[in-house]
Amino acid sequence: MRNGAQFGAMTGPVAIDMATVRRRKRAMVEAQIAAHLENYRASGAELIMGSGRFVAAKTLEVRLNDGGTRVLTGEKVFLNIGTHATIPDIPGLAAARPLTHVEALELDYAPAHLIVLGGGYVGLELAQAYRRFGSRVTVLEHGPRLMGGREDPEVADEMQRILGDEGIEVVTAAETLRVQGRSGEGVVVVARTAAAERSIAGSDILVASGRTPNTAGIGLAEAGVELETRGYIRVNGRLETSAPDVWAIGECAGSPQFTHVSHDDFRIIRDNLAGGNRSTRDRLVPYCMFTDPPLARVGQSEDEARRQGIAVRVAKLPTSAVLRAMTTGETQGFLKVLVGASDDRILGFTMIGAEAGEVLAAVQMTMLAELPYPRLGDAVLAHPTMAEGLGFLFANVPPRSVQQVAPEGALLRA
Repeated sequence: MRNGAQFGAMTGPVAIDMATVRRRKRAMVEAQIAAHLENYRASGAELIMGSGRFVAAKTLEVRLNDGGTRVLTGEKVFLNIGTHATIPDIPGLAAARPLTHVEALELDYAPAHLIVLGGGYVGLELAQAYRRFGSRVTVLEHGPRLMGGREDPEVADEMQRILGDEGIEVVTAAETLRVQGRSGEGVVVVARTAAAERSIAGSDILVASGRTPNTAGIGLAEAGVELETRGYIRVNGRLETSAPDVWAIGECAGSPQFTHVSHDDFRIIRDNLAGGNRSTRDRLVPYCMFTDPPLARVGQSEDEARRQGIAVRVAKLPTSAVLRAMTTGETQGFLKVLVGASDDRILGFTMIGAEAGEVLAAVQMTMLAELPYPRLGDAVLAHPTMAEGLGFLFANVPPRSVQQVAPEGALLRA
């Protein structure tokens, strides 16, 4: 609505009703809950609502939400207990009663100035959302670049530029020293940067600096289930724990923290119980960060290929070169692909741009089928679509006969 004039849609001042935003969000969540509950009822499985703790191998004591307790023993046990937002041990932070993603999605107002601790997926998605709701937003990232260094520098730089153009202040290499005040009433964050120590005053503070598994205090030792050093459940590639006939699923097992990965964990266990031989170690996991434009990646980044000594050919294409992006005006970002130096396998794909997650799926299918990149690059793709840009991207892949070797590894760019 704020950008309607460039398309010829003339509007007046835009106002955000956060109570309506929250009401819509709640309705979506409640519909999901109702659908899952109906699935349980239709399956014939017994659903017990309460807090459980292991008291022996494969034996749970449950404090029921409706009162009383029950003791349950099963032949097989599946742990899918998730994680929660980590509150770092920063002086004054806990006392400030900071928002996590849970509380941030329950606000019925747009903070005057939201300070976000953490420049990862959750932090950036919510930072942009509240900026568009009208909040002033400052993001403090402890690392040298956004997204915790998991993406190539040019990807992090492009995302920081996009957010900066919207008026979001991003401070990287920022060590938070202490927090004063209370979120919602006024806070001051004192941080040390490369330049100097600075104080940032805001109205609210959001913590988005990592996740902690929900494994403490539930008797896993009594169940014979071992944990790794960071508290995640120790599993093998088949998601089997150290205890016989006990499996772990999703984030608590250290799997990548995405819903679609937890779903695939379930499928791996299900198929193996039916006689299969599936493993988490041979799957290709895609992911998206749902900023606008979104970031999508599957396979290796250029940094990862270099660290592993894998020789690759690299091609890039600005999103502005995709005809669909021209027609919609959504031209920010770029597409990037890594192809084997000595063969035509696609090793990795990254995109910042409109519909990046949908374009990603086409590349992922090509990788799963182990097709050479020209099969996708030469495909007849509908015009004008964002996926059509893949043809232009793959046309930029350098030929195998030309190679440029850098000290860190073999890379060839176009």
